[in-house]
Amino acid sequence: MTRASTTMKGAGFLVLALLIISLQNIAVKWIGGDYSALEIVAVRSLVALPCTLLLYHLEGGRGLPTTRFPGLEFLRGISLFLSYTTFMMGLAALPLADIEAIRFSGPLMIALLSVAMLGEKVGLNRWLALVVGFIGVLLIVRPGSAAFNLGSIFVTISVFFYALTAILTRKLQASDSSATMSYHTSLVYLAAVLVLAPLPAMVGEVPDAHASIAFLIRAWSMPGWLDLLIMVGLGVAWASWTYFMARAYSLAQASVIAPLEYLSLPINIVWGLLIWQEIPSLMTLAGAVLTLLSGLYVVYRERKEPLARKEEVPAVR
Repeated sequence: MTRASTTMKGAGFLVLALLIISLQNIAVKWIGGDYSALEIVAVRSLVALPCTLLLYHLEGGRGLPTTRFPGLEFLRGISLFLSYTTFMMGLAALPLADIEAIRFSGPLMIALLSVAMLGEKVGLNRWLALVVGFIGVLLIVRPGSAAFNLGSIFVTISVFFYALTAILTRKLQASDSSATMSYHTSLVYLAAVLVLAPLPAMVGEVPDAHASIAFLIRAWSMPGWLDLLIMVGLGVAWASWTYFMARAYSLAQASVIAPLEYLSLPINIVWGLLIWQEIPSLMTLAGAVLTLLSGLYVVYRERKEPLARKEEVPAVR
C-alpha cells in the first residue's frame, strides 16, 4: 500500500471518528435534561470496559491489559474523566457550535502544556499564534458580558484536561497500546463515579441551579428502555471513537491529518441547526476563525520543524 493511500485511509478513519463523537454529543444533549451526568458516565463506562478488552484482544493481547506505568495511567484516566464530565456539563447549557468553537483551542492548550511539562521550545511566532487563539476563545466565551454562559467555562476546563491527557498519552504511547490505555481509563472512570456517586444525595436539589451544575448533581433515576439504549450506545461510541482515532494516527502522520479535526465545527453546526435550530452568533464564528487559524499555524510549525531538523543532519557517506 502506497503512502498516499495509507494517508487517505487514515484521514477516512479520522473523519469517521469525528462523526461518531458528534453523535455522542447529540445523545448526551438529548437525554441530559433527565439524568445525572455521573449516571450517564457510569453506564457508558460499564459498556466501554468490555469493548476495550475486545479491542485489546484484536490487537493480539492476551489476558488483561497491563502497564509498567500505573501512576501515569491513573493520571491520564483522571484527566480524561474530568475532561469528559466537564464537557458534558457544557453540553447541558451551550449550543453545539459554541462548544466546538471553544474546543478549537485544544492545540493551543497542548502547545502550552508541552512547554511546561515536556520542556519544548516555542518561538516568537508560535507565541503570537497562541495569543491570537486566546483572543478567539475570549470572543466566544465573552466573560463579563450579558451573553456569558457558565457552561463555556466548563468546556474550557474540559479542553485543558483533554490537552493534559494528550501530553500524558505522548509519554505512554511508547509502552502502552491504545486499547491498554482505554481499558485503564475505563477503570478509572468507574472508580471516580463510585467516589462521586453520593454527591447528589449530599448536596440535594439546588433551586435555580445553572443547567451545567444541575446536570452534575441531579439525583440518579431508573432510565427507560430507549434512554438506557442510548446510554449503552454512548459506551460503544466511545470505544469506537478511541479505536478509529488510534487507527487514523497510526496510518497517517499527525501533522498531515490533524487539521481535519476542525471539520467538527461544521458537523456540529449542521446537527445543532437541524435538531435544535441553533444558529451560531457572529462573535462565536469570529472567535472560531481566530482559534482555527491559530491552531492551524501551530500544526504547521510542528510539521515544519522536524523537516528543518532533518535537513540540518549531514548525510552519512
